[in-house]
Amino acid sequence: MSKTAVAVSFDNTENAFAYRSDKALKKAYFLFSSMGYKVLVQLGTRLTPWAIKVGLPIKNLIRNTIFEQFVGGETLEETAHVAAKLKQFNVQVILDYGVEGKEGEENFDHATDEFIRVINYAATQPNIPFMSVKVTGLARFALLEKLDAAAAGKSGFEGKVHEEILTTAEKAEWQRVVDRIIRICEVADTKGVGVLIDAEESWIQDPVDALTMQMMERFNRKKTVIYNTIQLYRHDRLQFLKDSFAVAQQKGFVLGAKLVRGAYMEKERKRAAAMNYPSPIQPNKTATDRDYNAALEFCIDYLNHIALIVASHNEYSNLYTTELLDKKSIPHNHPHVHFSQLYGMSDNITFNLAKSSFRVSKYLPFGPIGDVIPYLMRRAQENSSVSGQTGRELGLIRKELERRKG
Repeated sequence: MSKTAVAVSFDNTENAFAYRSDKALKKAYFLFSSMGYKVLVQLGTRLTPWAIKVGLPIKNLIRNTIFEQFVGGETLEETAHVAAKLKQFNVQVILDYGVEGKEGEENFDHATDEFIRVINYAATQPNIPFMSVKVTGLARFALLEKLDAAAAGKSGFEGKVHEEILTTAEKAEWQRVVDRIIRICEVADTKGVGVLIDAEESWIQDPVDALTMQMMERFNRKKTVIYNTIQLYRHDRLQFLKDSFAVAQQKGFVLGAKLVRGAYMEKERKRAAAMNYPSPIQPNKTATDRDYNAALEFCIDYLNHIALIVASHNEYSNLYTTELLDKKSIPHNHPHVHFSQLYGMSDNITFNLAKSSFRVSKYLPFGPIGDVIPYLMRRAQENSSVSGQTGRELGLIRKELERRKG
């Protein structure tokens, strides 16, 4: 078992970019530089989806820039090259079938088959321990919204989906959603691949939480197969984590917890203001950071019963996790601790954690360019709006290019 008291440093750019050629680093530098211009990003995120939709010939431009930086390939098979390269540096992969927003029973069934195909493929690869699933890829958004409204004032951590307000046809529709997720989880359980259920908008999250708790109760008895994603930028999620753990203890299963800060902040605040209800989002970043780090402490205090994934680009939170583990003399490669960052971002965190024997992965989406555009536009907006993110990436790349010159 790997133990060390030596502090991890995220400043070592030689480790961070060892897998990138000079040419790839220069391309990344140009891309992040472009993302520093908010007006350019705002224009690009509006025009790009439209240009793809009307068939303008821009796919090659996208493929050779933002797609190459943040996506593993257009097909599952194309991700093999990226996964093999990451494996050389002891970095694992979380596969994500990045197609979003396609509704209709036929599309939901197709997505289910794709998720299962991803699991079967991951099971053949030595460094792909997880894959991710969006319930909105399996269920109609309006149905989830109706179920969430029925659960108002109740708690998703109880694992109960409130179907009483559904029509007979909607109950049958929901049962098909449940059947899809069970199919996915059964294959994952058999093949030994973890399933990370993505977080959604707050107004559809309750049925997603309830369904995920049901799957954890069923499949997380002897090993951790299913993980829920908990967004700590919501002010109620730290308590939700604790309540979920209490239920897991009572029912005798391991709680899988993937901790993130969150992805829908602007959308959440706008909707709350427009519909005149209290915003579910923390009042400020300090509150989010406080709850995120408190959630880390809680999970590590109960590590025998909680499987933790630290899915964060925040350097302090990652360092803090390593310090908590070292303080308790917990091995760096403990099976219940995993770190993860998005492919194409925060390599200084990922590769330096791997160098210190922590279990760490890159979240690697794949899919046709036209289908992963929503994901790519979020990456562009995130790098443009997250304070200091673009500057940090540029500074690290610049430092490594100068080191290589020297």
